[in-house]
Amino acid sequence: MDIRAVARLANVSIATVSRTINRLPTVNPKLAKRVWDVIEELDYFPNTQARSLVSGRSWILGLIVSEITNPFFPELIQGFEEIAIEHGYEILVSSTNHDPKRMSHCIRRMLERKVDGVAIMTFGIEEPLLEQLSQRKVPLVFIDVGPDRAGVSVLKVDYHHGIRQGVQHLAALGHRNIAFITGPKHLHSSQSRLKAFSLSLEECGITQNAAWVLEGNHTLEGGMAAMEKLLALSNTPTAVMCSNDMTAIGVLHKAYRAGVRVPDDLSVIGFDDIHIAEVTIPPLTTVQMSRFEIAKACVAALRAPLEEPKLAHKREYEISTDLIVRESTTFPKGTMEHLRTSKRVKKSGT
Repeated sequence: MDIRAVARLANVSIATVSRTINRLPTVNPKLAKRVWDVIEELDYFPNTQARSLVSGRSWILGLIVSEITNPFFPELIQGFEEIAIEHGYEILVSSTNHDPKRMSHCIRRMLERKVDGVAIMTFGIEEPLLEQLSQRKVPLVFIDVGPDRAGVSVLKVDYHHGIRQGVQHLAALGHRNIAFITGPKHLHSSQSRLKAFSLSLEECGITQNAAWVLEGNHTLEGGMAAMEKLLALSNTPTAVMCSNDMTAIGVLHKAYRAGVRVPDDLSVIGFDDIHIAEVTIPPLTTVQMSRFEIAKACVAALRAPLEEPKLAHKREYEISTDLIVRESTTFPKGTMEHLRTSKRVKKSGT
């Protein structure tokens, strides 16, 4: 089975089959559909190497993430792959594990495979590595911040909106003693989330307690360690907001081990809305940052200069955030509303 058989059965030229497989826009849509129908009927697999030689492109999009162990990134990878495949691309994934040396290895893999574009969903790319990609005119996408140069797009996450909703949610419940566990403070995303938290407290007329702002590392263990420090304070908060869901799950675990009930004794809010947040005990209230929205923006930003090189393209793509309220937040312990709620729960249980 080869391209000639496909052309014969579809009653088109070999050139038309080739252009269809390479997804060139010059092919008549009706002819293209006929070709794809025959390809599916024959279970024919086009030669991707030959396709690359004809088009001069690899039809591969690269994705560099910080770590695979954080569920946020596999969910992002899944969305990225689904959308890329819809548009005729394969993907190449690399993880830096927050190691600058691994970043260099990741970039080298991308260049060796001659990827058509790279989405860099991590931090710490050094200027020489960036220059290697730029010299080859590889379109790039960064999250939050990126160099101001041709072929570079940036995903701008609206951290403030979702975190503001979270703080307002806690304030409306009656919380005034609110802690925040950050990510690694050298990360731009961690700085942005902490700034959004501080501004939101100020908007609600709540004074920030410096002792209740602790640095985490976006891991379960980091959340547990930070929660242990909070529990050791003489004056403990009634609510904790976290820079990501993994940190919040670590807080839930440590709270359980310490006999602190969530949400009766402590309200907890995460950030990301990873899938597991729905099934923690209790289900986690969190700020949603859609991985699918990020993946969709990444692929769109990479495809634009590849498929329409003569047009001007947008540099920034907005990523929204929204609070998802579940069961890890309630009224502060001892307040009238908390007592009323507790009585209703007890009555319903008898």
